[in-house]
Amino acid sequence: MRVDIYLIYLLLRLLALLPLRVLHGMGSTLGRLVLWRRGRTAHNTAVNLRIVRPQLDDAAQAALLRQVMTESGKSISEIVKVWGGGAEHALELVREVRGEALLDAALAAGKGVIIAAPHLGCWELLNYWLCRKTPMAILYRPPRIAAIEGLLRKVRGALAPEQIRADGAGVRSLYKRLAAGGSVGILPDQKPRSGEGRLAPFFGRPALTMVLLPRLAARTGATVLFAFAERLPAGAGYRIHLLPAPAGLADADPDVACAALNRGVQDCVELAFAQYQWQYKRYSADGLVSPYDREQG
Repeated sequence: MRVDIYLIYLLLRLLALLPLRVLHGMGSTLGRLVLWRRGRTAHNTAVNLRIVRPQLDDAAQAALLRQVMTESGKSISEIVKVWGGGAEHALELVREVRGEALLDAALAAGKGVIIAAPHLGCWELLNYWLCRKTPMAILYRPPRIAAIEGLLRKVRGALAPEQIRADGAGVRSLYKRLAAGGSVGILPDQKPRSGEGRLAPFFGRPALTMVLLPRLAARTGATVLFAFAERLPAGAGYRIHLLPAPAGLADADPDVACAALNRGVQDCVELAFAQYQWQYKRYSADGLVSPYDREQG
């Protein structure tokens, strides 16, 4: 491990000694600062909120934006606790699990399990929890700084999932793993590359949506479950949610399947709306007029 990465690891270990409520307080301050600066992150978030909550007046929109930016800041600061304290200590922060029987039944069936984990709540903690239940592989794109991979392996420890690159060989590996009854995790709201997705409604507006997850489900017969770790108020810990996939997700028609995939993400988001990563440009794609360029926040 590089010296600078090792120093970051030591800093994480030190800061992880702080209580979660203190770290969340620091994250809240960070989120408010980002909002005050009114940069691109705050702008994109405001645009998305106007799209998905058009019924709210200006005052309600502003209040929701403040709440979302505060939660976004917490999602950054809590990583200190989740990574720096070690996986087992982080899992002590899980206060409740809803829908665990769904996962137990899917694992017992032995036909493979696909965990669709949106950018919602604390997904690193969710990774730990899932890996304690069953060996997991996750589809990922390598970080821009290669040394970060070493840091991730170090902080995740024994509960690290197998990381499979998002390329042709990686996708084939996912098929084999599911065919053998294994478990994989995919971010269902990850924007696919140009030409690799379909437009499907997301909160009532077309959004570029991946076709990979529905194809994996259709071709392998694996059970799809949606999952996220909800952040509880006042640094009280986390609640794990597991939800069944909407009907049609494995449909042969990719438009039907992608619409179902987005409904599954929406079902999760509505349970913890402010904790979704609303800064992502979900509504930009080739052939669409980008609301992020047209609207000014």
